Amino acid sequence: MPEPAQQAAAPAGKKAPKKPGAKPDFGSFGGLILALAGIIGGLMIEGGKVSDITQMTAAMIVLGGTFGATMISTPVATLLGALRRLPSVFFEASMAADAMVEEIIGYATKARKNGIVALESEADAISDPFLRKALNLAVDGTDLQELRKMMELEIAVEEQRGEAEARVFEAAGGYAPTIGIIGAVLGLIQVMKHLANIEEVGHGIAVAFVATVYGVGVANIVLLPAATKIKARIKRQTDLKELILEGVGGIVEGLNPKLVRSKLEAYTREQTAAKAKKEKPAGKGAKPAEAEPVKA
Repeated sequence: MPEPAQQAAAPAGKKAPKKPGAKPDFGSFGGLILALAGIIGGLMIEGGKVSDITQMTAAMIVLGGTFGATMISTPVATLLGALRRLPSVFFEASMAADAMVEEIIGYATKARKNGIVALESEADAISDPFLRKALNLAVDGTDLQELRKMMELEIAVEEQRGEAEARVFEAAGGYAPTIGIIGAVLGLIQVMKHLANIEEVGHGIAVAFVATVYGVGVANIVLLPAATKIKARIKRQTDLKELILEGVGGIVEGLNPKLVRSKLEAYTREQTAAKAKKEKPAGKGAKPAEAEPVKA
């Protein structure tokens, strides 16, 4: 069959594009572990026990109240979208910018040699949906200005949606400490019923304030940091889409692949600098590293 042959031949001319896999974000995992270890470790150093802050009723009040308040203030579609984004706090799935540049340069090289229509057999197999859509529009002969408008609109809409979903966690982070105070007050109400027994009163007050610990802890260790990390992910995805749009624009204009690469270097400058630092010890001093831009 001709189609499988074409698909098998396509990766031979360039690096096979890797489908982005979810990579663990060790910063998120490490930060959460460090925060919990610091809090629990400090408690134990002061003579406390983990059992002092493990209370099911306090967790129910804080988590249930926070989630309920968030549901009231957020449209269901946005809430579900925010929950779907939660794994991205601990796992990153977007392709690296330098890998995306290499993939685009491969398409630019083929389009330069054989015409942009030659990419038709490969466009539908592209793993990144934004690149797939942009390249399909280019292959279909869409005017460059119109293509840019369509894809820029998609970038803006996706960015707004992501910002709205990140604000769900910010809102939840605002509700959690207040719900924790409500839990503490409810606990104190129960304590007041046993004022005759001073030992029971002291124990009850200690237990009552666990809800406040839960509310403040969940807000500042999980919810607000999650919102910040999601915003950072959205910014990176937006930058990657702008890189893709710039690259596809260069392909439509029929630019030399070297010129396309130079246009995309601004998006990978940090990664290029990191690679240069790694390669520097292999050279003989600093002068060869300075001479590299002249050779290019």
